[in-house]
Amino acid sequence: MRYVKKVVPILIMILGMVTIVASSDINTYLTERANSHIQKDIAKKVLRFHVLANSDSSEDQAVKLKVRDAVGAMMEPKLESAKSLDDTKQIVSDHLNEIVEVATETLKEEGYAYKAEAFLTTVDFPEKTYGDYTFPKGEYEALEIVLGEGRGHNWWCVLYPNMCFRGSVYEVVDEESKKELKEVLTPAEYAKVFDSGRFVMKLKFLEYFRKNS
Repeated sequence: MRYVKKVVPILIMILGMVTIVASSDINTYLTERANSHIQKDIAKKVLRFHVLANSDSSEDQAVKLKVRDAVGAMMEPKLESAKSLDDTKQIVSDHLNEIVEVATETLKEEGYAYKAEAFLTTVDFPEKTYGDYTFPKGEYEALEIVLGEGRGHNWWCVLYPNMCFRGSVYEVVDEESKKELKEVLTPAEYAKVFDSGRFVMKLKFLEYFRKNS
């Protein structure tokens, strides 16, 4: 009897710990399911932009940005008439050959022999922050430009709503872009990308302050 009195509290404690762990696992699973669902809904409403550099050499990384700028200068006025996701995709599709020509000509002018390709395709993106906004990782449809072997670090942006080319300022989300994004997404989706972005920026600020203090 004395043995039972000692064992029972231990068993209760163990069961309690198992319950806590199981509950934590369930909550994690449900959170991941909810995030995946939101990501898929967001992906149906936006078009991303993706440029893959030939390699990670400083030269290839630099020319990647020059290609981005050249394509941006060419596409910005064309995208001004886009009023929807379908409009944007159609404009991009209609000008894919021109995008390739501009990208290839830029490479040639900079002394690079490799070529460029452009596609409207589905891309698996990591989590990416633009100013106050963080888009969750997952598959998104995108305008993808591949330079040469396409094995270097990449550059990302959101083409619709236009968070890329407005005024040729990259990854700086202006008020008009914020308004357009809010109109495209549901309140829950907008809160997801906005609140996550503010959290990421706070972490970056704290990390910067820690390193420089």
